Amino acid sequence: MLRSLGGTGGTEDAESVGGLGIWPTTAGEQKLRRELKELKEKAKGEERVVRCMMWPLREVWMRIGMEKIDTHEGVTVKALMDSGATGIFVDKKFGEEHGFKLDKLEKPLIVTNMDGSCNSGGNITHEVECNVYYREHQERMKFDVCNLGRMEVILGMPWLVAYNPEIDWEKGEVKMTRCPPWCGKDNRNKEARER
Repeated sequence: MLRSLGGTGGTEDAESVGGLGIWPTTAGEQKLRRELKELKEKAKGEERVVRCMMWPLREVWMRIGMEKIDTHEGVTVKALMDSGATGIFVDKKFGEEHGFKLDKLEKPLIVTNMDGSCNSGGNITHEVECNVYYREHQERMKFDVCNLGRMEVILGMPWLVAYNPEIDWEKGEVKMTRCPPWCGKDNRNKEARER
């Protein structure tokens, strides 16, 4: 089985849009955002449609909680939602530094980067199982452990397809309104209604 990682990289020092995780990557993109805001202000109350070019969004981030199953200790982490990634990944260094239990896989998984090159961390040989929290959403997830560089967590296509999150690209908001049946969201809401 071949799994590959998308090739987007984070910019830690960029200004967060909407406080939640769309990170403009250049001054030009930030200028386009300001121009778009000005056009919208001018168009308020008018009946015409304003069409303009928006800055090219490259990354959507979520702040999620990851909780160890054995000790219930948790950590908050920035997770990249990446439609170019064919798996769900956690960085090996991050997992080790935070004491997550790394479970050995029966068979290693080959990893290639988006450009076809081999990942510098080699094959995936371990996975991490933990509880994941985002607002009212909760679930137990397994992450493949590999070298992600500056990123700590990538939520790739398997996660995106299963949860189909609503993304407001303008505000940078992510809503979990279409969770699958196994998500703990419905169970927590049911428990709250029963109290």
